[in-house]
Amino acid sequence: MIRMLFCLRRLPTLSLDEFQSYWRDTHAPLVARHAPVIRLALYRQHHRLDDATLSALLKGRMTDDAFDGVAELGWASAADLTAGGGTPEVRAANRELFEDEQRFIDLSRSPIFFAESYDVIG
Repeated sequence: MIRMLFCLRRLPTLSLDEFQSYWRDTHAPLVARHAPVIRLALYRQHHRLDDATLSALLKGRMTDDAFDGVAELGWASAADLTAGGGTPEVRAANRELFEDEQRFIDLSRSPIFFAESYDVIG
């Protein structure tokens, strides 16, 4: 499976709770609706925990500018990822998703990378 990891930082105008609520309750259903068109096989949201005890465990780990969450997307193959990229349906789906991302993600500070996963435990 080809995975895309999107390391998210929220817009400065949003609290962590506002960001996570919008991501979970508004953006996620939009992704789910477009998943068949863009051949998305996996969509997983990893929300940052805002907990003082857990944050203390990270002391000394350069976390001054932590991500607010990580979106994990997966396609069964590279062919699925690139399939239909030129079709009007895929372009419209990607455009709508991108427009929505601009409502809650600081895109200039949210890196994306593609990866291949290797299970070590679990």
